[in-house]
Amino acid sequence: MTHNFLSALPDAVVPAVANHIWQSTLVALAAGLLTLAFRSYRARARYLMWLAASLKFLVPFSVLVALGRSIAWLHPESEKPTLYYIEEIAQPFAPSQLPVAPHIVPTSPASLWPHVPPVLLVLWFIGFAGVLVLWTIRWRRISAAIHSAERVSDSREVRMLRRIERLGGIRNPISVLLSRTPLEPGVFGIARPVLIWPEGISHRLEDAHLEAVLAHEVWHVRRRDNLCAALHMLVEAVFWFYPLVWWLGTRLVEERERACDEEVLELGGDRQVYAESILKVCEFCLGSPLPCVSGITGADLKKRMVHIMNDRILHNMGLGRKLLLTTAATLVIAIPVSVGLFTATPSRAQSQVANSSLQPSGYTSVSIRRSEAIEGQPPKVLVSSKDGSFAARGVTLPQLIELAYHVQGAQIAEGPDWLNSAFQAKYDIDAQFDPSAAVAQLKQIAERNSSDLKVLLADKFKLAVHSENRMLPVYDLVLDAGSFKLQQIDGVHSFHIEPGEITAQGIHIGLLIEQLSLRLGQPVIDKTGLKAGNYAFTLRWTPDPSELERLKHGNQDYLGKSTIDPNGPSLFTALQEQLGLKLEPQTESVPVLVVDHVESPAGLL
Repeated sequence: MTHNFLSALPDAVVPAVANHIWQSTLVALAAGLLTLAFRSYRARARYLMWLAASLKFLVPFSVLVALGRSIAWLHPESEKPTLYYIEEIAQPFAPSQLPVAPHIVPTSPASLWPHVPPVLLVLWFIGFAGVLVLWTIRWRRISAAIHSAERVSDSREVRMLRRIERLGGIRNPISVLLSRTPLEPGVFGIARPVLIWPEGISHRLEDAHLEAVLAHEVWHVRRRDNLCAALHMLVEAVFWFYPLVWWLGTRLVEERERACDEEVLELGGDRQVYAESILKVCEFCLGSPLPCVSGITGADLKKRMVHIMNDRILHNMGLGRKLLLTTAATLVIAIPVSVGLFTATPSRAQSQVANSSLQPSGYTSVSIRRSEAIEGQPPKVLVSSKDGSFAARGVTLPQLIELAYHVQGAQIAEGPDWLNSAFQAKYDIDAQFDPSAAVAQLKQIAERNSSDLKVLLADKFKLAVHSENRMLPVYDLVLDAGSFKLQQIDGVHSFHIEPGEITAQGIHIGLLIEQLSLRLGQPVIDKTGLKAGNYAFTLRWTPDPSELERLKHGNQDYLGKSTIDPNGPSLFTALQEQLGLKLEPQTESVPVLVVDHVESPAGLL
């Protein structure tokens, strides 16, 4: 089972990752074009563009699409909520016949991709772990320097730092740690940043140089550069195999340092003195080993010196440029959200059933777990249009297949041995679907249309089936001339079943046929000719031993909960006398569902 899970995982993950990468690449290209349009403006604008392109790698468009669908779901159709509760199911909802269909396989975008061996996931994990180990080693170097550093409360550097903090609008004082390592001055930490100051560097810097270096670090704190750098490091760790994310990291550091340079010079710093201070630090100190520890020597020094010494005028963004950026950011978010809005309708969801892969069409969430139902407790199914929920308790996989494909147990052929075992695993399933489509979903179930459950089985259980006709013993359900007693009513209300009793208040005739098939152990074919609609009736009879054994074998052992009248009529007699229906034994060609492939969810077999 583990091998099958690992083999199937790449087919599901690789297409999703590939789609996410090309979408993020498109956003990065758009950011690159915008930075060209803003090359004569301040670096902080370009930095934000590259940062947005980086963070896009952490936010798939599918999340925004889901957000759009959730917005649509906040406005369900104004139809009276209906509750359809089946207290005990011996077999799921089913019609008398299975429509002949071509080969049925779970179709999904992943099936369009060539098979990708699990070794790709192993290689990704090795690279991911390698990046984390490398950064952990570097982090430990900085952490060791901090632990060995001495906190300074009053010194030339601290007094000057406090003055610059007031000018920069920093409310919480930045602690200064005097380090004996040769690391450059840098800001460490995100929530409570501290300034690591190398011992001895102050003696090599004049007051003007010292002030310039400290001002640069204060602007790193004010801009929260360490937080942004840490987020991009996460992107690099996850997408280490994609060169674009490393290139984005270089652009971020470049524009980050340039933005701080511009802020320092804007405060009135002398260009030559500022350039000299950077070169002096580079001469006596080592650069920061991690981007999330903001120093002063980052980026290409030659380009920085040219930029610092070039006394060119940097333009402030006017209304037109601001509108351009606002429009671009809005489109990046609005387009996928709009896609979610337009694909959230019930009709659209139904048309995409065959193409759904990772999440069943119409469902927003699915949870499958091993049932903890007490032995002998009957399975239950609850479908509510009020909150858009589907819940099943204590159901077996064959029962789910019967429910989805509207077949009886005798109409399911082949499959692995464990599928046909008398000791079937039971599952609890919770699924949430679009509340605005809940009533439509309810009607579909009542009319024996459960395409969403088919997709769920294909996705979670890897079920692949096809239909073929085989000669089987069956019963034809026909009308008993002159004694038909079913009452047709409007709406779907309730359906209660026990051994020897079926009470219905508004169900389709197919549900009765499905229950008869279970108790007789053979498919029942609907030849009543009754028009579509919901019927109310009460049917009571005395089950024979073979019927009770089938109920027990089918995990429907709720005999202790019901009182069986030993003097009641047989099922055949009760149908004729109480409902005006007859069962006639026949041998006919019946569609059979052949299981080509099925798996139990990992760890739930």
